[in-house]
Amino acid sequence: MNLIGFSATGGTGGSMVTMILLYGVIIAVFYFILIRPQSKQKKKEEEMRNTLEVGDTIVTIGGIIGRVVSIKDDDIVIETGADRNKVKIKKWAIGSNETRRNAQKAEEKKEGSEKKGLFSFLKK
Repeated sequence: MNLIGFSATGGTGGSMVTMILLYGVIIAVFYFILIRPQSKQKKKEEEMRNTLEVGDTIVTIGGIIGRVVSIKDDDIVIETGADRNKVKIKKWAIGSNETRRNAQKAEEKKEGSEKKGLFSFLKK
């Protein structure tokens, strides 16, 4: 009975190479499926936090929505609500920048309306 290079009498030198290649493939799959996308997402979030400007509307990871009032190193002061309460938070607590997200959505919508599809002549 042979399974992936193993013989019934025991392992040979060829089966050891097969095992090493199999482990290498498993590690490569984990890298490309789990580690690489996570590091890309982390870099994207870090870039978003570093490009914040005064006046941007943000959402914290806790769900607080506010407008950036001041930025100092790792601390950010935001205004929340109609009574303009000021809250001091850390940069790592910012979940998203709604100002930039809305601008990107508007830009994508504009580009989408300008693009013509394959069957655009049928809409006339």
